[in-house]
Amino acid sequence: MLNPDFLKSGQGPRLAFLETAAADKLAEMLVAFANTDGGMIVIGLKDDGEYASTIERDTLTKTLKEAEALCSPVVTTGSWEDVELEKGIVYAIRVPRSIELHALSDGRVLLRDSISNRPLGGQEILKLASAKSTGDYESQHVPGATKDDFSKKMVDEYLAKRAERTKRPYNGKIDDLLREIGAVDNAGRATVSGILLLSEYPQHWLPQSGIVFAKFVGKTPRGENNLAGYTRREELTGPLPRLVEATWNLVWSEMAVSAVVKGLEREEKYEYPQFAVREAIVNAICHRDYRIKGRRIEIRMYSDRLEVISPGGLPGFITIENIVDEHFSRNPRIVNGLFQWGYIEELGLGIDRMLEVMQDAGHAPPVFDARPYSFAVTLRNAREQASAPDWARNTNHRQARALQYIRENGSITNREYRTLCEGVSAETLRLDLVDMVERGILLKVGSKKGTYYILK
Repeated sequence: MLNPDFLKSGQGPRLAFLETAAADKLAEMLVAFANTDGGMIVIGLKDDGEYASTIERDTLTKTLKEAEALCSPVVTTGSWEDVELEKGIVYAIRVPRSIELHALSDGRVLLRDSISNRPLGGQEILKLASAKSTGDYESQHVPGATKDDFSKKMVDEYLAKRAERTKRPYNGKIDDLLREIGAVDNAGRATVSGILLLSEYPQHWLPQSGIVFAKFVGKTPRGENNLAGYTRREELTGPLPRLVEATWNLVWSEMAVSAVVKGLEREEKYEYPQFAVREAIVNAICHRDYRIKGRRIEIRMYSDRLEVISPGGLPGFITIENIVDEHFSRNPRIVNGLFQWGYIEELGLGIDRMLEVMQDAGHAPPVFDARPYSFAVTLRNAREQASAPDWARNTNHRQARALQYIRENGSITNREYRTLCEGVSAETLRLDLVDMVERGILLKVGSKKGTYYILK
């Protein structure tokens, strides 16, 4: 028997009351909850939560069968559970979030919206369908693409990584392997997962598969005079394994580093735990809905937080409430591919460890925001709580390396800084040094070619 305390909050996105056992009303509730995040339906209560009447269990069972017949496809539910109130017994039934798109026999598709059920229009139905697993999009063939578009370098790298992971090399035919991992379909045509993992430039066929990175000055996207407030914006492309690395390297290079100098030792603390950032990036790439065109994964770096936004709602039966305990993949072939590549350490345990490392580092837990057509992970930094001295706070990784170099050598020149940070433009490095001078971290000595920098 259920504890009635859950009724005190009243009707909401996950809880609905029905006064009588009417099949049509029950069917609407079943469809709305199954299409959204699931919930519980209680029969025998008025809209305000007051007791209405006790209904015979046999009547409820009959009504449920009639309601199920009005749903296409049938909504899976549990059995009726007793809820004992002072005035009598009411009954509750749990409706899980469904991996399918459900409609009523009259064609209506409903979503649970606050305390009511909202019918969807044509475009909304298509978007909702894209958030479901129906269709197995990653296994569909890509028009115009063939296995000849796979990069031999990527295939060879996959084979090497897989052999390293499984401890045994693959000795069969490559065509058989490509079919086994879903890179080609039974007709030998290149699939979405194959193109994303193994082609040199998947964005030729799937432009939505890239990533947009932006670093903002403050806590909002807007800068002065309502202009864009970002200081850096990058568009990243390439096969998914390369995308993971490129994105991680970019975020890591912009991550602030706090430092505490103890004697001759400098202890560095990154703005965010590295595993948490990497996991958020990998999850977005693995689990985004690649059917959604016109929107890429977005990574937004603000002064107080890092947001990773993935197109497509939570897949299958996953909800915010069960995201730690339950596991469901929209793109199992992509997940397995990146697992073999070594970007996923152990299947199904990433969220748990993300929570753990954030806590161990003294950060607030990640914030998960699930919407019908997107999912976002927000990591908040803890720089306000850092114990580092003012001169060493809020430096990016390049600046931290410069400070370490100065500690060991007494000073640094522009040329020495360029040697430390190969591949970074001279202008970016110049601005790094100017920034530390303006903040009172460094002192500029000399001029022109004789310029060098020391700790102030």
